[in-house]
Amino acid sequence: MPNLKNSLSKISLSLCIALSLNAVETYTVDELILQAIKNSPDLQISAGQLEASKSRTDIATSSYLPILDLYLSAGENGMSNLDNQDEMISDTLILGSLSLTQIIYDFGKTGNNVDSFKYNSQSYAMSNAQEISNKKRDVKFAYYDVLGAKALIDVQKENVKLNEIQLYRSQKYFKAGIKTKIDISDAKVELIKSKLELKNAQYELKIAYSNLDKVVGFKEISKEYKVFSNKLNLENLYASLHKYPLNLYDSIEYAYQNRSQLKKYMADLKTAQAQNSLASSEYYPSLYIGADYTKQSVPEDQWQASLNIDWNLYQGGSTLAAVEEQRINVDISSSELQNIKLSIKQVATEAYINVYKTKDAVELSQSLVEVSNEKFDQAGKRYEHGLSDYIELQQSRQGYIDAKATLIVNYYAHYQAIAYLDNAIGK
Repeated sequence: MPNLKNSLSKISLSLCIALSLNAVETYTVDELILQAIKNSPDLQISAGQLEASKSRTDIATSSYLPILDLYLSAGENGMSNLDNQDEMISDTLILGSLSLTQIIYDFGKTGNNVDSFKYNSQSYAMSNAQEISNKKRDVKFAYYDVLGAKALIDVQKENVKLNEIQLYRSQKYFKAGIKTKIDISDAKVELIKSKLELKNAQYELKIAYSNLDKVVGFKEISKEYKVFSNKLNLENLYASLHKYPLNLYDSIEYAYQNRSQLKKYMADLKTAQAQNSLASSEYYPSLYIGADYTKQSVPEDQWQASLNIDWNLYQGGSTLAAVEEQRINVDISSSELQNIKLSIKQVATEAYINVYKTKDAVELSQSLVEVSNEKFDQAGKRYEHGLSDYIELQQSRQGYIDAKATLIVNYYAHYQAIAYLDNAIGK
């Protein structure tokens, strides 16, 4: 008995190891979004650009601090002896110099330059936030494409099953002398066509997974995983949908407050305004303190401290041209800001309308499935009693299958429309 128990334990352990090795990861849409944020090269590029902009801001901010330079030199110095021209006198020369420069006041040059880089960094931050929002939208789109493809496979499987049943019935009716042999041939044709549709649906699922791989950033050549999905109840799809929490007016207002793309253009306008102020400040001087201390072996140490004014009085008109250019850039940025607000309003409005358009499509598609199912059932009874031919039965069956497929497509299109609206208003 102990040997038997040991053997069973080893078998159980081996099964557990095998199952764990063959286990397929299952991701929810939120988990896929987290994977995308971590893995996507485009988001890594955007994040890198943001960090680089922060470094440029730090560089500009350092202008407020003093500049301290150290210079050291050591060498041999040779000269002719005045008493004996044929003799050279050599000496070791050691020189050390320490200089300090500190800006006191420059009429906004440093401050406007720092503001320019700071707002530019904010622009990159908003661009990065918008890229993340777009990535969430794209992951949801790809995720719902996979779910839709999986659901359509179930519909095509049902179609194959219905055609197999019909072929069986046609063969029975022919043997009983009720129907002709052409009905068997028609049933075989429809069965093959349904199997072809099933194959196509299965390939469409693979393509949908391939697109999801790209969006999420899975770099493995072959990554086995599944997406989490609930079993659809096609009789209750419309009832499971909810009203969008915001009306159209509130959606547009929400977009104006939260859309990262709009905040980027606001930051771009502030950058242009800071650049304009910086260009104007070139008309004025810069006031700074300079201090130097030199220590050398000969003849003696030296030091110097001074208060300096640096003022460019004329530069060939380039300052005036630069001011005019930056003023134009401010006008352009202001117009771009107004243009993007109009664009966001349009996109949010269209996205909001599309949410309810797809919701209505789900409702009507579900009604179409119910009516098509009744028609298919009636056509089956009419065919069974010899009141109709096979063509009517086939058309009603295909109408029922097409209606179910349309319902599934519209159902997931509705959730994609919600994802698009969320992205459009910055949720």
